[in-house]
Amino acid sequence: MSNINDTSVVKQQYATANNLSKRISIHDKYSTNKLGFGNWIFSNYRIAKGARVLELGCGTGDMWKNRESLICECFRIVLSDFSEAMVAAAKDNVGSYDNIEYKVIDIQEIPYEEAVFDVVIANMMLYHVPDMDKALAEVRRVLKNGGRFYCATYGEHGIIEYLSEILSAYDVKDNVNKNFTLQNGYDILRKTFSKVEKKEYIDSLAVTDLDDMVDYIYSLSGMTSLNRVPAQEMKDILMKNTTDGVLNVPKEYGMFIAV
Repeated sequence: MSNINDTSVVKQQYATANNLSKRISIHDKYSTNKLGFGNWIFSNYRIAKGARVLELGCGTGDMWKNRESLICECFRIVLSDFSEAMVAAAKDNVGSYDNIEYKVIDIQEIPYEEAVFDVVIANMMLYHVPDMDKALAEVRRVLKNGGRFYCATYGEHGIIEYLSEILSAYDVKDNVNKNFTLQNGYDILRKTFSKVEKKEYIDSLAVTDLDDMVDYIYSLSGMTSLNRVPAQEMKDILMKNTTDGVLNVPKEYGMFIAV
C-alpha cells in the first residue's frame, strides 16, 4: 500500500465526496447501535453559548445537518477541510449561516492567531497527518486556555482487521493506517495536552445486502489492499461468513477529549 501520509494519496482519496459518502452510508444503514456515531460524538461535545468553534477535516459536514439550534448558539463556526471538494460538499449539506465560515485548512498550518477558539474538532482525520507533533501544537496554539479538543478515531481491531482475516486467502493484509488510533491516541495527545480522556463507542455492522459491503470495500481503494480481490469472489467469501443471511462485522470507534 502507498504510504497514507503521502498527501497525494490523501488528496486522491478525498478528491470527491463519493468514497466518503459510501463509507458513511454503510454505517447509517447497518450499524447495530442506532444512536449513530455522529450523534454519539455530538453528545460528548461541551459547546457553550457564544463559543468559537473550529472543525478541521469536516468532510461532507453531515454531522452538522439538523443542528440549527447549536449552530445559532455559537458565536462563530469554521468548518474546514484539507480538500476543496469536501469544503464544497459541507457547504452544500449544512447551508449558509451568518456565523459559519467554510475554509480549506491544513491542520499543520492553521491560519489563526493564538487562543482564538473555545473548541477545536478533528474527527477521523489525525491518522492522515504527516507531522502529528506540528499539527497538535497548532491545535493547542489556537485553543483558548481551558479550551477543549475533540478527536474521534478508530481502533485497531475493527472492520479492516476482520475483512483482512476472512480475505486472507488473497494475501490481503491489515495495513490500515495506525498513526492515531484508540490504542495509541492517549499517549500521543498527552505530549501536548495536560488532560486527556478516552471514550469508546460500542457498535458493529449487521449487513444484509452484501453488494453494499463490496461497494464499501472498494471505497477504501488506496487505503488498503482489499481492492485486489475480484468483486464476485469477494461477495462469495462474505456470503460464507454470514449467519442467517447477516454478515456481522465488528467495529471499534471512539474519541478523545483533550484539555
